[in-house]
Amino acid sequence: MKKFQKLIIVTFCFLLAVSASYSQKNTQDFKTITFKAEDGLDITGDVYLKHDLKAPFIVLFHQAGWSRGEYREIAPKLNEMGFNCLAVDQRSGGKVNGVQNQTNAMAVKTGKKTSYIDAYVDMSAALNHAGENYAQGKLVIWGSSYSSALVIKLAGDFPEKVDGALSFAPGEYFASLGKTKTFITEAAKNVKCPVFITSAKNEKPNWDGIFKAIPVTTKRSFVPTTQGKHGSRALWDKFADSKDYWAAVNNFLVQFIVSE
Repeated sequence: MKKFQKLIIVTFCFLLAVSASYSQKNTQDFKTITFKAEDGLDITGDVYLKHDLKAPFIVLFHQAGWSRGEYREIAPKLNEMGFNCLAVDQRSGGKVNGVQNQTNAMAVKTGKKTSYIDAYVDMSAALNHAGENYAQGKLVIWGSSYSSALVIKLAGDFPEKVDGALSFAPGEYFASLGKTKTFITEAAKNVKCPVFITSAKNEKPNWDGIFKAIPVTTKRSFVPTTQGKHGSRALWDKFADSKDYWAAVNNFLVQFIVSE
């Protein structure tokens, strides 16, 4: 694992210096796949497989109304940092960065529900698919907005499968969908793995209780001094403070995923 630690530190310095054009140049470096959810729905994902299967693997989930396209710029950078990735279309979503959510389209076509909570079966299926086919090393889950709350639940529900979780702007988003106001906070109490939580500056009250409920000492948070951005898009190059978010992500990954 020391070679991975060295790679991630060196590469992160490089990533801070590159321009947005580098990210655009690498946006097609993936393979699109499909796999099944428990209810039979076809789930679409992009696999960014650049390393041996023993390298750490990250499953990436998008925010509301979007698609796996949220990670077209982010996933190649994670590859450069030593990680393999799977960016997933959940059934609750739409389109971003010119990438249509194929799982959502299939769910609509087949008459399946597409609320935030309905997407949980897609996320658990993606976790299982990654673990069975790609991740021979550590397996990490990463969410954005509504999916960032669900990755905390996923980590709590399947502690034996999840080695780390990164959550970009979580909150108790599910009360209007029949869940309690502490649905995610209760799930957080069962988390056993290292957790990283961040958001825009004014969103901290949305997740502070969730963070406090996580019982592990291997949890970290980051609140920007700037206004910041909602969800994983905070890492996009076009935002001036994205480097601050990347630094916090890098520190977490080096300390709890790569070095252990």
